[in-house]
Amino acid sequence: MIKRGLRFKLALTFVWFGALLSLLLTLGLSLAAHSLGERLMDETLRAELDDYLARRLRNPGSLPPATISVRGYVHAAGKGNDSIPPGLLGLGPGKYQLTLDGTPYRVAVADRGEERYIMLFNEQRQRRREEQFLAYLTAGALIMTLASAAIGWWLAGRVVAPVKELARRVGLARPEDEHSPVASGLANDEIGALAEVFDGYLERMRAFIERERAFTSDVSHELRTPLAIVQGAVELLEDDPRLEARQQQRIVRIGRATQQMIGLTSALLLMAREKDSEEQACEVWDVVTEIIDTHRYLLSASTEVEAQCRDHLRIVTEKTLLGIVIANLIRNAFSYTESGTVSITLENDSLTVRDTGPGIREEEIGKVFQRHFKGAASTGSGIGLSLVKRICDRYGWETVIESVQGRGTTAQLFFTAQNRPDLTLP
Repeated sequence: MIKRGLRFKLALTFVWFGALLSLLLTLGLSLAAHSLGERLMDETLRAELDDYLARRLRNPGSLPPATISVRGYVHAAGKGNDSIPPGLLGLGPGKYQLTLDGTPYRVAVADRGEERYIMLFNEQRQRRREEQFLAYLTAGALIMTLASAAIGWWLAGRVVAPVKELARRVGLARPEDEHSPVASGLANDEIGALAEVFDGYLERMRAFIERERAFTSDVSHELRTPLAIVQGAVELLEDDPRLEARQQQRIVRIGRATQQMIGLTSALLLMAREKDSEEQACEVWDVVTEIIDTHRYLLSASTEVEAQCRDHLRIVTEKTLLGIVIANLIRNAFSYTESGTVSITLENDSLTVRDTGPGIREEEIGKVFQRHFKGAASTGSGIGLSLVKRICDRYGWETVIESVQGRGTTAQLFFTAQNRPDLTLP
């Protein structure tokens, strides 16, 4: 659908207004001209009839008028009336409008003594004049409509110009620019007031960005430093031969939790920044295999992993964020499959992770990407898949999850918006 601009809409309003006004004027003048014409014809008939009656009083043998426009007849009882059209013989005193032999007439009838006087006025010339006048009015209406369009387009341009200038300034304004007032130089009217509102929002946005930068910097330093210390301590403890097996297992769990915290912190910090134009291309399958090896500890003894790479796919992205997305899909499949198979396949532009776990209830499947949503069987915090969705939205990817309770879950990560086949559960 073609979008119409504000200038076009304003000009169209002028056109409709001009056309409506022209139509009303045309109808009004046309009706007035028609009414005036009828009154003039009636006045002419009455004057002709009065004049002929006066002449008959002075000269009984005076003939009625017989011109192109006016024709008269005298009907006397008992006398020959062969010259009178039959359609007039039955008319009584009064005014009439009728057609004789295809010609329209206005008729005036009056009785004087035993005689009936009939006066006809030929309407053809009057009707032609009215039609010509209507044609002039129609042409004038069209000219007025076109003039309204031209004037409306010009006026709309004048009216829209400040709005376009405001839109241009707002489009060029950047929160990182400290001195870029939108309202500078604009008139002190509604547009100027709107521009001042935009300036106020820009100032608030700059303050917010400054606070966010300070927070990100503090988190990056104050949180990563203790995590790095914890990670270093864990690595030292893992190499300590004096620890018992149970203690070693606990140290390993602490190390994994620390690694997950470091990864999550890195992802959140990356998501807080704008997309980096210098992001490097990375092999998706290398990330997949690394994540499979890292999360094998989640697999039960009766669960097998089938990993297959049908197409080596390289995409330009932040490797840490790609790892977060793939890790969530694979970790969920490993965690909830107590026995059976987890199938991981990379092909074309998609990564598919299928499991034979308990599945997701039908009423929960539409909520899995909601922040802090946890299903009935979930043991996590409900952040993982919501973070996956945010990362996918950032890069234009899409994650589709289908599940049947008791049969397992299939998750597909599409790296483009094309070629999305229907999911089939094993």
